[in-house]
Amino acid sequence: MQPRIDAVHSRIAAVCARVGRSPDAVTLIGVTKYSSADEVNDALAAGLKDIAENRVQAAEEKFPLLASEGRTVIKHLIGHLQTNKARDAVRLFDVIQSVDSLKLAAEIDKRAAVIGKVQDILVQVDIAREEQKFGVAEEDLDALAGYLEGCSHIRTRGLMAMAPLTGDADVIRAVFRRLRGQFDRLRQERSPAFARGLEHISMGMSGDYEIAIEEGATMVRIGSALFKGASS
Repeated sequence: MQPRIDAVHSRIAAVCARVGRSPDAVTLIGVTKYSSADEVNDALAAGLKDIAENRVQAAEEKFPLLASEGRTVIKHLIGHLQTNKARDAVRLFDVIQSVDSLKLAAEIDKRAAVIGKVQDILVQVDIAREEQKFGVAEEDLDALAGYLEGCSHIRTRGLMAMAPLTGDADVIRAVFRRLRGQFDRLRQERSPAFARGLEHISMGMSGDYEIAIEEGATMVRIGSALFKGASS
């Protein structure tokens, strides 16, 4: 596990050097969807600090088995979240990266208020416009951002998107660049207090994270490059 993590960190550092960014500005998130608790524990022991699951149910089964005592482990939800799972998601995850509707935002805000938590979230944007992708449409992003500004138990930290299912690097780059553009626009146009909280652009997986970093990603979600048998 250690060599895999070191190799990804080295590639991140090389890309950052090429484009004049600090590697410290890019968070490596290990996607543990297809990994056992033992494999995740090996990754944590090797220094991985951020992990991500796609489903609330998987997190409920896996997280209690993690040897996280004495370690900083930040848990992200990156899969589609239904409103009836919002209560459990708020309880389990430090960051919910897949907020894509007013209805879901309202439920997260309500559930976080019940337990006295301010929930960090990212807004998932449907930049790729593929039928199988989730996310708020770009034309509805401002309405959702405006609603989130009024949520007292949600802290909006940035945007997230999935790349299209293609091997065309130019198409992937265009999607990532468009998400960066929306991020920059929100920071310029929203209220100063809201804009200050926007720090993260989560984009890029094992096959395209170098392009994502070149286009400004601050979080990359890596599965197969870290965990044997993973697919992201």
